[in-house]
This record gives sequence, structure tokens and C-alpha cells, in this order.
Amino acid sequence: MKSVKIDSLHMELFSGKKTKNLILDHLIEILLLALIIGVSIAAPSFLKSGNILNILRNAAMKGVIAYGMCLVIISGEIDLSVGSQVALSGVLAGFISKGLAEAGIMPIELGALVGIAAATLVALLTGLFHAWARQKFNMPSFIITLATLNVMYGFAAIVCGGFPIANAFPTWYAFLGSGRILGIPFPAIVFILIFLFFWFLTEKTDLGRRIYAVGGNAEAARLNGISVWKTRIFVMCMVQLMCVLSGIMNSAQVRSATFTFGRGWETQIISSVVIGGTSMLGGIGTIWGTLIGVLFTGVITNAMTLLNVNEFMQYVINGALMFFAVMFNTYMTKKRNN
Repeated sequence: MKSVKIDSLHMELFSGKKTKNLILDHLIEILLLALIIGVSIAAPSFLKSGNILNILRNAAMKGVIAYGMCLVIISGEIDLSVGSQVALSGVLAGFISKGLAEAGIMPIELGALVGIAAATLVALLTGLFHAWARQKFNMPSFIITLATLNVMYGFAAIVCGGFPIANAFPTWYAFLGSGRILGIPFPAIVFILIFLFFWFLTEKTDLGRRIYAVGGNAEAARLNGISVWKTRIFVMCMVQLMCVLSGIMNSAQVRSATFTFGRGWETQIISSVVIGGTSMLGGIGTIWGTLIGVLFTGVITNAMTLLNVNEFMQYVINGALMFFAVMFNTYMTKKRNN
């Protein structure tokens, strides 16, 4: 009798459905590992420590935004303005920093802080506007953020006059983009710290559970006492703040600012989030999955560079990747439910 119970337990633990779900739940990690092995064979220099750190540093620029975008998509919304906000943040920081220094109002070391504060304020107001327009007029967030994408892009171009703003930042500012701590690029450290923050937020707090509830069914969440309005304000403002962080690190890395920074990033960021298992329908997704999705797209981008893939072909590959990511995400959801 005891042997029968053990065999029954063994069969239950290793049943076909459980095994299938286990593989599906971790398929992106398996694909990432297979991709790393394949690229390391095709390009042996891929596994060099310098290249790995370079991947992490570059992934950090879009990765911190992807965490915020994950919250937005889980809540059932979308933000297409993130690339333009990256550009605008860097341009505002540079313009104000350089302008205050040249006017003799304050040294450039302090002017950069004022510039960062101004960029942060603009980002918060933008996120608030997105949430307000969504709530007040029930406009799709797709349309709202598509509009602000163009508004911010044009405004950034006007502020910088269509040319890069050079010599606009103090020496300490460069550390934010190219500095290292114990040999690790500072943006990579920020990337990991932000991941821990968002993971804790979504997994361990009531706010995180409210975000999932709103994305799953906003009306049901409202009837259960959850403020859909406040939840949308939070996620919309949070992704904009991540854009400021990325814009600051990006402008610090190249030590200049221009309106073209971040152009087109929104599709790559959304692709990373969806590859990580977040449903475009809302209510489903994890920060861990987004981390893996960001690394997955980062490895592909790095691999194409190492293998000298044509620049225009890279657009084709990135577009196809996003299409198959959405299709694969839909397929996986159906398989889990069967």
C-alpha cells in the first residue's frame, strides 16, 4: 500500500501537464541559454568579460524603462512616448545646466542638478497628464501617448535647436553613464537595483496586487474598492521617471544631449516586456520575465553587432522578433489554460 502511494505521488509530481507547464513557464530562460551558447560558438569573443559588461551597460538604458513599461502593460495600458521622454530628459538637463552656467547664475556642477530636477518634474507632469486624459475622456492610452511622443520629440528638437548640446555637463555627471564600481559599469548596477525595487513592489506589496487587479478587470477592481485612477497615475508616472533615469545615463555616457536619443526605443522596450511573458491584454506578467526579456533582446543586438549583420537587417529582425513574441505569448497562454 505504501509503495502504491509513493508511485501515485511520483506520477502526480511528474505528470505530463505539470512537466509541460514547467517547461512553458521557463521557456524564455531556456531559449536565452540556447541563444548564449549559439552566439558564443559563432562569435567566441561574445563570452569575454568586457563584452558581457558591455551588454549589461547597454541593456540598462532600455531595461530600466522596460521595468516601468511592464507595470503599465500589466495594468492594461501602454506608453509609446518613452523614447521621446528619454531624449527630452537629456536635452532639458543639458540645456538648463549649460544655460545656468553660461549666464553666471550658478556653477555647472549645481546647474546639472537643477536640470535633472526639471526633467523629473516634466516627466511626472507627463505621466499625470496621460493618466488624467485616460480617466477624464476614456481615451485609449495608445492614442494619448502616441500624441505626446510627437509633442515631446518636437519640443526636444526645439530646445536643442536640432543640434547636440555639447559641453553641458560637469565631470561628475559623466560617471552616471560611464563610471564603474568595482569594475562593474554604474548603469548595470542601477539596472539590477531597479529590478530589485520593482520585483519587491509587484511581489510583496498591496500596490503591486492592485496593479494586477486593475489590469485583469478594471471594473471589478473598482467595485472592490481599488482606485483605478490612482493606480494608473502611479504606473504612468513610474515609467516616465524611468525614462528620466535612462535619459540621464544615456546623455552622461556620450557627454552630450540631442533630440534623437531614444528615438524608436518604445518598440524594443515593449518587445522585451512581451518576450518576458507579459500579456498585452493586461493582468499577466512579471518583473523577472521582463529582466530575461531585456537580456534576450540585448544578447541578440550584441550578437548582430559581433556578426556584422547589416544595420537595416537589424530593424527587420527586431520587428520580426516583436511579432513572434506576441504570437508566442498568446500561444503559451492558451497552452497553460488547456
